[in-house]
Amino acid sequence: MNTDERRAAVLDALGDQTRRAIVDLLVEGPRAVSELAEDLPVGRPAVSLHLKVLREAGLVKDKAVGTRRIYSIDPAGLEVLGAYLDRVWQGALANFAATAEAEHRAKTTTTTRERR
Repeated sequence: MNTDERRAAVLDALGDQTRRAIVDLLVEGPRAVSELAEDLPVGRPAVSLHLKVLREAGLVKDKAVGTRRIYSIDPAGLEVLGAYLDRVWQGALANFAATAEAEHRAKTTTTTRERR
């Protein structure tokens, strides 16, 4: 999966409220499906399906502990999200700075003309 596809998968996965809630819970620490389901308004089968989407997107990873699977945040997936948000934020700041400078120049020009 290339970077654009990975970013799209991460954003698509986080587009669902339940999956965002799962990520929020896993930020607090690793949990089993049953533990996640206790804190969510959906059952274990639904939580498992959401975890599959999050795992395929690279946002969570799992490991076997006895007969249970324990899920945790995958930092690599969050890096993809962080890089995307950094790019968006930098673009927004650059556009804001350009707009502010243009407005300042326009105001300065108008003020100079009024003084003449």
